[in-house]
Parts: sequence; C-alpha cells; structure tokens
Amino acid sequence: MHPVLFSIGGIEIRFYGLMYAISFFIGIEIAKYMARERNYNEKIIENYALVAMISGLIGGRLYYVLFNLQDYLQKPWEILATWHGGMAIHGGIIGGIIGTFIYAHFKKLNPLTLGDYAAAPLLLGQALGRFGNFMNGEIHGVPVFTPWKVIFSLKPSFYTWYSTYQNSDILEQIKFKNLVPWGIVFPRSSPAGYEFPNIPVHPAMLYELILNFLGFLFLFFALRRKKNKAPGYLWWNYIIIYSVIRIFVSFFRAEDLMIGGIRAPHLVSLLLIIFSLIMLKIGERKQKKLNN
Repeated sequence: MHPVLFSIGGIEIRFYGLMYAISFFIGIEIAKYMARERNYNEKIIENYALVAMISGLIGGRLYYVLFNLQDYLQKPWEILATWHGGMAIHGGIIGGIIGTFIYAHFKKLNPLTLGDYAAAPLLLGQALGRFGNFMNGEIHGVPVFTPWKVIFSLKPSFYTWYSTYQNSDILEQIKFKNLVPWGIVFPRSSPAGYEFPNIPVHPAMLYELILNFLGFLFLFFALRRKKNKAPGYLWWNYIIIYSVIRIFVSFFRAEDLMIGGIRAPHLVSLLLIIFSLIMLKIGERKQKKLNN
C-alpha cells in the first residue's frame, strides 16, 4: 500500500484526503435525497453539511492531538498536518455535534432533525475513510497468531515479551510456525511496520470499513423507512450502531487511545450506547403523546 495516489508538480493527492472528499460529496447527495423524501429544504442540508464537516474535522483532530500531546509538543507544526493521518472519530462526532447545535441555533432548527439527515452519510463516510487509513498503514491491529482466541487475550506483558525476544530464535520459530497467512504485512514506513516488523497483523481498519458499510445499509434501507419516529431516531441509532462496531474492532486494534489503562473507545462507546438508548426511549414517549 502507499498513501499517495499521484503527484502533480510537487502537489500530492493522498488517498486519506481523497476518501474524505468523496465521502463529503456523496454524503451531501444522500442527505439531499432524504430531504426530498420529507419535503425538507435542500439548501439547509447543503449549508449544514459544510458546517458539520468543518467542525467534525476540527474536533477529530483536536481530540487526537490532546491524547498524543507529548508527541505534538515536540513537533507542533505536525498539528496541522492532517494529511499525515491522526483523526479520532469520537472527537469528530463531538465536533460535529457542536457544529450542529451552533447551526441549528442560528437557523432556529431542531438539531436532532439535522442529526437524522447526517447519520447514514456519516457512517458511509467513516467506511470510506477507513480505506484511507489502510493506505496510510494506520488503524492496524495486533499480530495475527493462532489459535484465534489469543487475539482477545493478549496482555500488556506481550509487548514486553515481544521487545525482549523479537530478534531471538524463539520468536523466529513462533513467527513462522504459528502465524496465519491472511494477516496483512505492512511496510516498515508505516506504524505497524515499526511496532511489528515483518509480522502479519489484523487489518482492523478493513474490519471497521466492512462493518461501517453494513451499518450504513441498515440505517439507510431499514431504519430510514420507519414512520412516525421522533426527531433524532436515526441519529441515536447511528451512535449505537457505530459504538457497538467500535467496541468490537477495538479488541483487535494495537494503537487505541487509553484512559487510565482502559481503551478510550470502549469507555466512550459504552457511555454513548447507554445515553443513546435513554434518548431513544424519551423520544418514543414524546412521539406517543403527539400521536394520541
């Protein structure tokens, strides 16, 4: 894999940025299609998409930088180098939500209604974005060992063990005897190449790509068709679907952000699921009162 698609006169077109650009334009068209279905103003959707995209990118970058502050304090100029990767989806969601509330406030709109138009396009965009991560060699997983269950039971001591024995004959025997063939071997220039040189690792970003796309299909073709739902129905379901996906994929990821020894995505996703279920219940009760 290679992060650069092509170069023109010293200007590089990278897969990472290209995927997000494609996601943005496809997402707008999907949201506008939904707006036409519901007789909603398409111009509002176009303007909202721009605000949500900018606030989401800012939030995603700030979240990532804050959790890796020590690295960026040494190279502060890298903070703006988003084309090198380094975005956190939970930060992006938070940033997008802030942008949504700001836009809704000035336009006197219900932010949950706007969230419903953003839900399916956002999950599709996340799926396409993971392909950009793949080409960057990011969001990789732990080494692929057999039996399968060892992937779920790796402890921090494994990394100490690996560092100690990575050049030994013991590791060489284990590496060639026990690794399964379908793991992806990243070049040494990628994060995976530095952490696990010459060892196949779980393509965690591709796991998430597939699951995000399936989640998009479920949101757009199944949940979108449900009638008489309270504003926010699609949005809260999006939060639940993605949180479940992220909890699952994080079991395989090698470089998740940590909070006090706990994987940040596990903690944040669990809290988001609980909150979203509560909000769905509240919305359901309000809608019943309106229908009666």
